[in-house]
Formats: sequence, structure tokens, C-alpha cells
Amino acid sequence: MDNLKTSFGKRKVTAIKKTSLVQRVFSDVATDYDLMNDIMSLGAHRYWKKELIHLMNIQLTDDIVDIGSGTGDLVELIIKKNFKGSIYSVDLNLEMLNIAKNRLKKYNNHNIKFLNANAEDLPFKRNVFDKYIISFCLRNITYIDKALKEALRILKPGGAFYCLEFSTPESNLVNSLYSNYKKKIIPWIGENVAKNKNAYKYLGESINQFPMQEYLLSKMQHIGFKELKYLNIFNGIVAIHIGYKI
Repeated sequence: MDNLKTSFGKRKVTAIKKTSLVQRVFSDVATDYDLMNDIMSLGAHRYWKKELIHLMNIQLTDDIVDIGSGTGDLVELIIKKNFKGSIYSVDLNLEMLNIAKNRLKKYNNHNIKFLNANAEDLPFKRNVFDKYIISFCLRNITYIDKALKEALRILKPGGAFYCLEFSTPESNLVNSLYSNYKKKIIPWIGENVAKNKNAYKYLGESINQFPMQEYLLSKMQHIGFKELKYLNIFNGIVAIHIGYKI
């Protein structure tokens, strides 16, 4: 299976190579990641993440796992809601995980745990978490179906899955403008601000390779999630997919 070809941006690479290439990209951009998100989205990513947290209806004593936690910004948003439960910050990239640890060390009186792990093979028992979050990460995973199966496995019965990810705009006009932005503006920003054109060229291309809203919903249904729905934000530039383990 590791010799099968998969997409790394526009390139076709072996599955095993994609994982290492993606990790190299995020190691290269880790220190500038939050700043670049602000620049590329004009700060909109902060609104998208707050909307995700609002939809989650977090209970004070929930057990939560944040997959592809990155710099820990979602964890911080949750903690600031007077959260008293436990939360795992999980990332395959050690540079990102270390930034999250440093960011969140001021909340050392909260039950935050950090874990370097792959979303496709998580070291948790079955039926552990009330909520599973994955934000702007699923498109970078080599085997998306494996990650979805793991999400379902570790959720408690009644637990909820939330995926915030770039998606496909509903309007042809918006889609055309957005395509040009991904193709031309994102690499330009990467080259001139982060001094890493290739990394941001990949990030733009990876959005194009990600399944459309309905297709991802069908994948989740096939895996076994129930009561499925998605919410388009900014005309579908991003979408939040939600499913439950029944």
C-alpha cells in the first residue's frame, strides 16, 4: 500500500513519501505559521475557528482530542471558555507540537496533554473522547479513510466529529477568483513574506486535491458516522463537516 501513488499537491508520489514531504513542509513553515494564516486569510481563519468552537457546544467536562493541533490555537480557544475537561493536542509534526507546548504552558493548571502521533494510527483505546476536532489538517493526511476510521473508533457512543477544512465554493465566480488566489497570490505571499514559495505553493495545491463537500460527507457515511451535515462558510471556501458515533 505504501507504494501506491497519491497526490502531493499536483505531484504524484508514493504514499509513504507523501507523509515525509508534508511533514517537511510544516517543519519549514512552523515558526511563521500563525502569521502566514493571518496574512493569507486576512485574519478570517480566526473567525472560522471561533465558528467551529461555537458549533461544538462544548460541555465543561468533555474529553476532547484536537488532531493536527498545529500551534495550539484551537486548544487555547477552548480553554478560554472556562473549560474544565481534558484535551489532547495531537500532531505528527514535532516542531508544531513544540510551538503548541510553548503557547499553552501558561495554562498548566488545565488538563492539556501533548502527543506526537499520526491521525491514521492513534494510540488511544476505543470510546475515549466526547469530541474529535480536526482543523485544516485532513487534506494533508495520506490515508484519509484511515483517519476517519480512527476518529470513529476513539469517539464515545454519542461523540461528535468536527472537521474544519478548505473546500469548494458554491458560486462559479467565487470559485474562479479563489482558484486564481490559490495559484498566484498564495505562492507570492509565501515567497515574499515567509521566503518559502514551494511550501505555500503546495498548501494552495493541496486545497484543490481535497474532496468536495458532498464527497467527504459520503466518505464519512461509508465509515459509519451518523446524523451527518456540513456548513459552508464564505460561500464554501471553508466548510465544517459534522458527524456522530451512534
